Amino acid sequence: MKTLLGFIRKEFLQTLRDPRMRILLFLAPCVQLTIFGVALSTEAKNIRLGLFGAPHDSALQEIHRKALASGWFIPARTQATNPYEQIQKGEADAVLVAPTGGLDRSRGRGEGEVQLLINATNVTRAQGIERYMGSVVRSLYPQEPPLRFDVRVLYNPAMRSALFLVPGVMSMLVCLITILLTSMSITKEKEMGTFETLISAPVSPEEVILGKTVPFVLLGLSNIPLIVGVAVALFDMPLRGSLWMLLLAAVAFVFCTVGIGLFISTIAKNQQQSMMGGFLYLFPSVLLSGMVFPVENMPWVMRIFSYINPLTYFIELLRNIMLKGGDLRLITTNVLILVAMAVIAITASWRRFKTTLS
Repeated sequence: MKTLLGFIRKEFLQTLRDPRMRILLFLAPCVQLTIFGVALSTEAKNIRLGLFGAPHDSALQEIHRKALASGWFIPARTQATNPYEQIQKGEADAVLVAPTGGLDRSRGRGEGEVQLLINATNVTRAQGIERYMGSVVRSLYPQEPPLRFDVRVLYNPAMRSALFLVPGVMSMLVCLITILLTSMSITKEKEMGTFETLISAPVSPEEVILGKTVPFVLLGLSNIPLIVGVAVALFDMPLRGSLWMLLLAAVAFVFCTVGIGLFISTIAKNQQQSMMGGFLYLFPSVLLSGMVFPVENMPWVMRIFSYINPLTYFIELLRNIMLKGGDLRLITTNVLILVAMAVIAITASWRRFKTTLS
């Protein structure tokens, strides 16, 4: 135990000795979360709205004015006279097109159809434009259908994209720090020439694995309160679940990512290879985690990779705990999956490290 504690102390001193490393560990995640949380948004904003119709068409002009007053749309500065050209040349994101003879005359005939051309090169933005314009038209011309729906939006009534994206960004930052730092731990020993000293020292492979795992687990966990604090303070993220649920999920996830980073370090021969291996793992891991794109929308072949991705389960845990209050069954299932992944990753690292020693 004394040897193990000395080994852990050495790892802490070696990691935190460099001031730049302390900035990378504790300041960079807060800055990145702030930048990503502000920059990333799925909401359609500043939609350039064009108009194609007669100036005396009062109904069409009223829809246009109401859309601009909603705050979602801005007037498009167009020179093209054809509505399709306005979209094609990138002068407008959407164009209101009056029916033949004007919207006033069309409403007088009992039709009242107006066409909306939307640039759908960005599908998510196009869906937002359609939804916003629909609400504008309904507010002007409410109808009473035979069946009415009383819609209630739960957990995110304001439909803020930050409440959806920030938990994913939090998970990504923890994953990034733990995997990259841990993946360079053994390769740094190899490059500095201290790996041979480590092998010849009276330290077992199990003690080396624990000595390389525990410090980075603690450093990874130390980022959790910082990142959660930034999310709550700057983005008004709710924290409806218990702190012990959040801590339990974080411990399981950090052990898992540290184990993966340690396994990468046993394969790589230098720090450049370990850093590249970390990025090669992180890029598909983030894309297939459900951070931005729902896992349910993916083909079943790709969904398999999502279900063996630890980031998928931690993002689901954070969203459930912070937004919904934490469902005990979901938390237990996801935490157990993360624990199983952590055991597999650390065991694989231990076996690979013993092979390296021999």
